[in-house]
Amino acid sequence: MIKPKLKVLLCLLESVASVYQTNLKSSLREKFKRINEGISQHGSSALLNEIYTELYITEGWSGDVNNEHEVRQIETASRRPATQETPIKCNDLFKDKSIRRVLTKGVAGIGKTVSVQKFILDWAEGKANQDVTLFPLPFRELNLMKQEHLSLMDLLHHFFLEMRKLQLIDSYKVVLIFDGLDECPLPLNFQKNERLCDVKESASVDVLLTNLIKGNLLPSALLWITSRPGAANHIPPECVDQVTEVRGFSDPQKEEYFRKRISDQSLANKITSHMKSSRSLYIMCHIPVFCWISATVLERMLGETESGEIPKTLTQMFTHFLIFQIKHKDQKYHQKCDPDPQQTRESILALGKLAFQQLEKGNLIFYEEDLRECGIDVREVSVYSGVCTQIFREEFGLHLGKVFSFVHLSVQEFLAALYTFLSFISRNVTEQQTTDLSDLFTKSDMSDLLMSAVNKALQSENGHLDLFLRFLLGLSLESSQTLLRGLMPQTGSSSHSKQETVEYIKEKIRENPSPEKSINLFHCLNELNDHSLVQEVQTYLNIGGYSCLSGTRLSPAQWSALVFVLLNSDQELDVFDLTKYDPSEEGLLKLLPVVKASRRAELWRCDLTEESCRVLSSVLRSDSSRLRELNLSYNNLQDSGVKLLSAGLENPHCTLEILTLCECDLTEESCRVLSSVLRSNSSRLRELDLRDNNLQDSGVKLLSAGLENPHCTLEILRIPSIVRWKIAGLEATPNGGLFVQSPWWWQCMACVWKQVCWEC
Repeated sequence: MIKPKLKVLLCLLESVASVYQTNLKSSLREKFKRINEGISQHGSSALLNEIYTELYITEGWSGDVNNEHEVRQIETASRRPATQETPIKCNDLFKDKSIRRVLTKGVAGIGKTVSVQKFILDWAEGKANQDVTLFPLPFRELNLMKQEHLSLMDLLHHFFLEMRKLQLIDSYKVVLIFDGLDECPLPLNFQKNERLCDVKESASVDVLLTNLIKGNLLPSALLWITSRPGAANHIPPECVDQVTEVRGFSDPQKEEYFRKRISDQSLANKITSHMKSSRSLYIMCHIPVFCWISATVLERMLGETESGEIPKTLTQMFTHFLIFQIKHKDQKYHQKCDPDPQQTRESILALGKLAFQQLEKGNLIFYEEDLRECGIDVREVSVYSGVCTQIFREEFGLHLGKVFSFVHLSVQEFLAALYTFLSFISRNVTEQQTTDLSDLFTKSDMSDLLMSAVNKALQSENGHLDLFLRFLLGLSLESSQTLLRGLMPQTGSSSHSKQETVEYIKEKIRENPSPEKSINLFHCLNELNDHSLVQEVQTYLNIGGYSCLSGTRLSPAQWSALVFVLLNSDQELDVFDLTKYDPSEEGLLKLLPVVKASRRAELWRCDLTEESCRVLSSVLRSDSSRLRELNLSYNNLQDSGVKLLSAGLENPHCTLEILTLCECDLTEESCRVLSSVLRSNSSRLRELDLRDNNLQDSGVKLLSAGLENPHCTLEILRIPSIVRWKIAGLEATPNGGLFVQSPWWWQCMACVWKQVCWEC
């Protein structure tokens, strides 16, 4: 029973809090209602609600970090159907009351910050989550306070002037939003930082953050943290209740974006059709920023504002985008005055140098000293912003300094490649020869430079130079240099043999590097407008379809081309049948990336052994695999093969639901291994077929131990008819029963549900 005086006090507090919240909503609504889609000037911003396109966001977290280049991750995601994961809307993040801390990951430019902005705006406009109070605290702004010593209340008062009269927030349900963990230079030392529980006790920002996340400080607060994948492991797994991933735009969302972005619907349809015609461009459209870049370029070119060849490669698209930015800058800053080509060139080279140096260091965020080092005058940085959209992003509310970034990692890589190319042909290189990339400038001629860049990209395990290489090769073409003639030096030569570079790349493909690297080399050939290898394979396919390849002797390079063709087909890979290509262990190894990208893999009667199980186990462990069904029947796998396969089946990444192992020379030892898989809380197996194997009663008895486990998800088990073992106790399975099939299952309905026996 609440005492009257206390009740009056609570009502008074609620009334005061309501006033504060109203003022806070008004302030956040003004701050977040508009979005600068690239151009950082107030007059060009658009209302977020008018152009916002829902992003595809999914639940789930593997616990591991994918260190591959983010474009590789995008290409993988583009082959993953929407049915694979559980989608979730941002406004529903805290719908489950047991979830306090949410970590949202996603590659650069995929839409994390825009999702945060829409979440805040919906709250400020009274559309969602009205039972909480939001406090957005982006890491980009917190970085500038890393030397400060203050309490949590002081921190909130610093960022939210409307709340300065509010002394405590312990009694209010709040959501603290920390956007951009990857931009955080703080150590976030969860093990050594002192414990802090009082919201009025002062400490460093680092200590405040770790105690907030651990739940020592303001344990009632809900936390939403966003991060690029590589930085997500800064938060210990035990400090995260739910992880979501921003996948970017699905295919329907790409089309929706262009319809919203382009008012002329006929033109929007033209742009969509053109993007679909180039698989590499369409894949990149998973990134919302790339959709904006493409719309900026194609709206002018397809709308007949400008003439010229319509971009079909990434280099062409980014080159036209840069030219557009240069023209925009000239119109804005020079108006009636004639632009100075030399000044423009110097500006581009300065930006390129910044991009190059920071790419080597792996930095996406830069500070004033980084700009000064590259000869960029911070006082005139808005002019550079006009050259390259959003190189300079000054966040509202920053008081202690400024931070800078490119609009997207791919823009940084393009400018780094442009800097490398222009500096090399002019021999005006100031780079210190101390780093791996700077070694490129020591090469004797352009062909040597390009081949050296190919080697460096192949040596990179995570592919961090893949896109840089694509751009550098594309810029070496005469057509690209014609577009950039205003930036080309008066002296120096860029002449080289394109065919020599093409043959060198083909040689590297023949040497059969890893499938991912081979795929990027085909993208490189595409940037050089060479499609000969792909066309050779297409010729085989056009003659008689995929089935005609069985028994065909393809060269290693042609096999790599086949993988590229299959993975970049506009048709979704649903079923992959190895017998149509090369029913052998060697064929499986060649086409493994296609298996990983398929929903169902038919590998029966392909003379596979335990070595195939070893490589398939790696597929099952991969977080990029979309394999749901695997048929390995009539292969000599033996128990040793199943043991290798089980390592993949028990992995948290594994999403396999149906496994068929008919006549694979298995014994009770395989049952022991598979029973362990069924007991694993990571296994998602729904169907398991073990017919025509010598399992014996003892083997099925071992299986029954797995079936009785609460974690077991199996719904259908097919076992040899000779086995006469009664499996009981199946009430523990999640669906309350198990369908176990043998050739005579119809003899007894008791064998179908709840209990199985063949002793009727």
